[in-house]
Amino acid sequence: MSATAIGIDLGGTRIKALALNADGNILHHLYKPTNDGDDTFWKRAVAEAVNEIKQMIGTDQFVVGISAPGLPNDDNTAIAFMPGRLQGLESFCWKDFLHTPTYVLNDAVSALMAESRLGAAKHKKNVVMITLGTGVGGAILINGKPYQGAFNKAGHVGHIVINDEGEPDVTGMPGSLEDAIGNVTVEQRSNGKFTSTQQMLDAMRAGDDFAKKIWLTSVRKLAIGIASITNLLSPETIILGGGITEAGKDLFEPLEEYLAKYEWRAGGNKVEIIKAAFGDLSGAAGAASYALEHVQ
Repeated sequence: MSATAIGIDLGGTRIKALALNADGNILHHLYKPTNDGDDTFWKRAVAEAVNEIKQMIGTDQFVVGISAPGLPNDDNTAIAFMPGRLQGLESFCWKDFLHTPTYVLNDAVSALMAESRLGAAKHKKNVVMITLGTGVGGAILINGKPYQGAFNKAGHVGHIVINDEGEPDVTGMPGSLEDAIGNVTVEQRSNGKFTSTQQMLDAMRAGDDFAKKIWLTSVRKLAIGIASITNLLSPETIILGGGITEAGKDLFEPLEEYLAKYEWRAGGNKVEIIKAAFGDLSGAAGAASYALEHVQ
């Protein structure tokens, strides 16, 4: 079994690469542009990143983990479904391309792996991760293992319904959690007044009551979504990651207040809400960790 893994996070803007040893230490890391739209370019960039990290660690004995958007196939060797972005990613076999054992994970699952093995949820058994950014992603850990479900679709918490009379989201679900708080719908939620969550938060902090109303409505809907998740999966911890968590106390304090209202706390038990510890290397680190655990 290899004692080193190379992790690759294939994002729409950047490719992040690192080397991870069996003790969970990041040995080296680097970044490359993705240039989405030219699959020849970004596939070659991934191969170059692997080769550069390989030279840094000075060994041919390694396994590769790849974090990417979309749904992986049953044996985690390729992304099976990824419509609309990174054309050429679907069904592309990375093991054959890189000529080394390679495991492919959804990017949110990879981020959860990083947190559960190396970060905020280390030693936790039952965890849900929710990523709050342009959209809302998620991943599930059950009994210490990532749960991907049939068709590897599990964890897409952004597409649970909060308002059954709302507009359909990208998957066709009405009034989804993603549309309730994702950056993608800020302009729609604010009737065109704001174009980003940060702009809305800046206005709220400056005393804009309309911005405060829109923001707190979004946080309340997030609390309803989280309370629903606790009823379904009963995790001990929910990790919040993504750019919107940089709102800090403006997110976490009202969220706790709304959860006190909506969460069913049988026996006084309540879910722990924590912020993700990893930054932009979480996908690469999580994919590398997964690869180390699964290499034969």
